[in-house]
Amino acid sequence: MLLAAGTSGLASFFRLVGVLLIFVFVLVITYVSTRWIARYQRGMNANKNIQVMETFRITNNKYIQIVKIGKVCLAIAVCKDTVSVLCQLEEEDLEWKPDSNDPVSGMHENFADILSKLKGKLPRK
Repeated sequence: MLLAAGTSGLASFFRLVGVLLIFVFVLVITYVSTRWIARYQRGMNANKNIQVMETFRITNNKYIQIVKIGKVCLAIAVCKDTVSVLCQLEEEDLEWKPDSNDPVSGMHENFADILSKLKGKLPRK
């Protein structure tokens, strides 16, 4: 009777270890596949002639976007079923100018600068 209880506990332990190994395996496969898909999509979008520079949400399904197509910047209105050109913009008039080498250009502040600005706005006790 004691031998059967010990074997049952040992079997339960091995079952637990097996489930944990399967769980870790699934996590690793998920991580690898997510990284692969991200690299694939980044490669598909790189060096294209169309770039969405900025998006501003007006309502649930209405947006104003600044889009750079080739060397021309356009302001467009994107609605549920339509896309309309609002006007053509000069790149010099924009506050944020894209840099073809830097995917996050315009973000020149580091985290410490942003945190110090936030601390200045918080009320003191």
